[in-house]
Amino acid sequence: MSLQDKYKELTDLANNLGISNLEVREQDNVLYIDGTAKSAANKEELWNAYGKIDPEFRSADVVMNIAVVEREATEYTVKSGDSLSKIGKLHGVSWQDIFEANKDLIKNPDLIQPGWKLKIPTM
Repeated sequence: MSLQDKYKELTDLANNLGISNLEVREQDNVLYIDGTAKSAANKEELWNAYGKIDPEFRSADVVMNIAVVEREATEYTVKSGDSLSKIGKLHGVSWQDIFEANKDLIKNPDLIQPGWKLKIPTM
């Protein structure tokens, strides 16, 4: 079985996630997967899929070099009565994108505080 066959589920997932500049090549018994993910969550999803195929990461037959798109961001100061959904609608982005961009500040997406300065990702 070739490495591309062994890791077909992983490369299919990369395609389904829309990994840009995706390059899959096999060289010296190692499968190299390169590309750029739209979010850190997509990159983590790829690593989780790899972990299901090789749970202890012992095969040492895959090298994944997946970058994450750096998104520009604007700043928004949370007001009383705001929610991530409300802020997202105001800026045309999902609440999940705002949450992902502010994980260092937001521990629970249902609990945000007036006065917090949030990064609002833009494309």
